[in-house]
Amino acid sequence: MASQKLKELLNEAIARELQVAIQYMWQHILWKGPQAFAVKDEFKKIAIQEMKHAELIAERLSYLGGEPTTKPNPVIVGKNLKEMIEQDIKDEENAIKLYKEIIKQASKEEDTTTVKLFEQILEDEEKHHDFFISIKEGL
Repeated sequence: MASQKLKELLNEAIARELQVAIQYMWQHILWKGPQAFAVKDEFKKIAIQEMKHAELIAERLSYLGGEPTTKPNPVIVGKNLKEMIEQDIKDEENAIKLYKEIIKQASKEEDTTTVKLFEQILEDEEKHHDFFISIKEGL
């Protein structure tokens, strides 16, 4: 059905989604100070959206005959607002790069369902990236 390479890429995506779901939720909880009030709820919203992405990707991987990972990539919460946002920007940039690679691989394998799934997720990740960039500009 799907190549081993595509299955491995999907598991990389799951590990990444699990990582940021935890990371952003903890940042939502730990972020203090006056700036927190403006964006704290957005962190929670994005964390939940990332968990939903993990679920969708896991369902797709399972359908393709793979076994979804349960291990997130290393979670890096950050010690202060600047560290948090810089890490989040980096994580979203890595996701964008990975998801473009998945779209390319799935296209090569003529897997249009995976392509469509990742085009939708990629759109969300670009919005998250834009959100974190705008926060950084306000620091």
